[in-house]
Amino acid sequence: MENIELTCFKIISAAGEAKSYLMQALREARKGEYETGEELIKKAKEELLKAHDIHMEVIQQEAEGNKVEINLLLMHSEDQLMSVETLMVVVEELINVYKNIHIKA
Repeated sequence: MENIELTCFKIISAAGEAKSYLMQALREARKGEYETGEELIKKAKEELLKAHDIHMEVIQQEAEGNKVEINLLLMHSEDQLMSVETLMVVVEELINVYKNIHIKA
């Protein structure tokens, strides 16, 4: 496996991209631009999948008996990944709320 620090930065980068797309999607939904928001959600899911794939490589290394050094950077990358997973659920729910508000208005 490549350098663990580089792997962590790849996870952080993909999670950060996903977070940016999610926040943009939320802003678009607030304006009633749901198609644009859905495209941004799709991009966020693609980035989140990239982060998960990279994370799975780390887990596979550990499962194969290759100890992975636990450090602050690895913890941060996993925290970012989990935070974006939670944000995905919240943003999708908020977009549904915006849709309901716009329908009733």
